[in-house]
Amino acid sequence: MSKICKICGKKPVAGRTIVRRGLAKKKGGVGQKITGITPRRFLPNLKNVRALVNGVPMRIRVCVKCLKAGKVIKAV
Repeated sequence: MSKICKICGKKPVAGRTIVRRGLAKKKGGVGQKITGITPRRFLPNLKNVRALVNGVPMRIRVCVKCLKAGKVIKAV
């Protein structure tokens, strides 16, 4: 199952976590040094919802932002 919202198309985005060491210059130190960079993924907040798609109830994956905005018509 893909991690993509069926309404807005939101999907995972790549990013990095940066680990720093040392005291900042404005706090009296010699500056922060980067000691490690590791890749990470920002995943959308998806929920499985029974919704009406073209008048037919289907189970789709939708992000919570679309649910809160009322872009999804839930099936009864």
